[in-house]
Amino acid sequence: MEKQQYLFIDFEFTMPEKSIKFKGFYPEIIEVGIVAVVGDSIREQFSSYVVPRKFSTLSRRCKSFLHISQEQVNNGISFYDLMKKLENISTGYQNTVVTWGNMDMKVLKDNCQKAQIPFTLHCNEVDLSMEYKRFFGDKNQTGLWKAVREYGREGTGKHHRALDDALTTYHIFKLVEQDKKYMGKSNPPTIGDLIDMSKLLNKFA
Repeated sequence: MEKQQYLFIDFEFTMPEKSIKFKGFYPEIIEVGIVAVVGDSIREQFSSYVVPRKFSTLSRRCKSFLHISQEQVNNGISFYDLMKKLENISTGYQNTVVTWGNMDMKVLKDNCQKAQIPFTLHCNEVDLSMEYKRFFGDKNQTGLWKAVREYGREGTGKHHRALDDALTTYHIFKLVEQDKKYMGKSNPPTIGDLIDMSKLLNKFA
């Protein structure tokens, strides 16, 4: 029986300039953060920049928003090596990938299709932002760092750094799971809890 492993994953993507339309543009992964958790322990952490295949030159907007330089991305791993890393880190485990939002896995699968690389990460997928929304009954999806602050905590490191966001996702996951267990343990009130029996008896005495 394979052990259960949770992979908390965050990607940062390329983005076009607001005022310019790039013909055929699609977001590509340029930074990856992975936190592999088995049981209650972090088994492995991985962080790297990734070289985009199609649009290799980052837009000014992308560099400014993510605080990523062209040189950092140029020195990153290839997308093929990213997929090999995901394959290696998941081998031998029953995997559940946890992300904040659904874009990370959508872009990963789309990038595989565009690069004609098989998507070999066999896993269950959990969008923690939707779990959070359902659990707390929010009407709108909450941003990652807003969610952690609502718990009275601070995010890990810097927002929009892939590994820091993956670690923050892991921390929120643990907090939500604790709350679920707490809610599950609470017993429904008995009729005695709902009614003060002494007052009721006095009324009819």
